[in-house]
Amino acid sequence: MHLQLITLNGVLVDQEIYELIAPTSAGEIAIFPGHEPLVTLATPGALVVRYHKTDSDEKLDYFAVSGGVIEVNQHAIRVLVDDADYGDDIVEADSKDALERAIKLRDEAKDQIELEKAHQLVDRHGVRLKVAELHRRRRR
Repeated sequence: MHLQLITLNGVLVDQEIYELIAPTSAGEIAIFPGHEPLVTLATPGALVVRYHKTDSDEKLDYFAVSGGVIEVNQHAIRVLVDDADYGDDIVEADSKDALERAIKLRDEAKDQIELEKAHQLVDRHGVRLKVAELHRRRRR
């Protein structure tokens, strides 16, 4: 099945895959070839891609994604998100520092607007840290 991962900055992935595990508002879902048509909300989380049926878990690719929409038909998956970061590109130490700064901003928020922005940053950097950890474990 064909996967397109599209962000506000352009197409990040456009290729054939075997399996996609995606974070949705109903929880994580696994999508395989022949999946029933579906449109659902993507939530911040780890998008996991298995390119071939015989690929081991060590060959999985991870992407940290923000919220968006997932559209599935029998032959293709289109994931439309504001932001996505490839696991190879995430520096774990930087993500940890950014998460700590976001938590501090959240704790010191003076109004609802600052609080909402801080929550978005906490979500984003928490997901990036999770993906960096998954990616690190994969390389072992």
